Amino acid sequence: MVPDLPCDEAAAGLVEYASVIEDAIGDRDDVVLVGHSLGSLSIPLVASHRPVRRMVFLCSVPSGPGPAIEGQMSEMVSPAFLAAPRFHDEQGREVLSNRASRQLFFDDCSEADANWAVSMLRPQSPRPLVEPSPLTEWPDVEQGVVLGTDDRVLNQTWAIAAARARLAGSEPVLLPGSHSPFLSRPAALADILAAEARR
Repeated sequence: MVPDLPCDEAAAGLVEYASVIEDAIGDRDDVVLVGHSLGSLSIPLVASHRPVRRMVFLCSVPSGPGPAIEGQMSEMVSPAFLAAPRFHDEQGREVLSNRASRQLFFDDCSEADANWAVSMLRPQSPRPLVEPSPLTEWPDVEQGVVLGTDDRVLNQTWAIAAARARLAGSEPVLLPGSHSPFLSRPAALADILAAEARR
């Protein structure tokens, strides 16, 4: 199940994102949470509210509790992402240019998949980036990190080092491909996530 987070709602922050995920889970048990990119900021909040078996951070690294990640963005993401053309509306919501989105998020996807994915992108409210983490302590839940070796969004040097630190010396899983392996390599990603769920 893949709930749509309220990224285009200017007033929605991480608490609201987590609430959407919790509503989608309902009363299911034996849950493994997979958070992709910015969406991964929400899954520790869910894990702090209800029992889950495992958290998997996809094309992202666990962060929090602590200050807003906005101040760390320059080291967390690639120079290409920071320099990408982007637009802001009157609510401060951000959209990258179609060309930048195609190159950064979907560069190894088929033309049809990339065009569809770009057409589905929504404006991103800045609130999840500028508010401090609502977490007061990190949930006591097993976790894994899956990184794309050709990801043009994350700073790979930072991401691998940060993942090792959060995984207490264990290695992140490295998957060839871009920031969107669910589109470019769905079978390989499914195998990795199934293995993570069995751990």
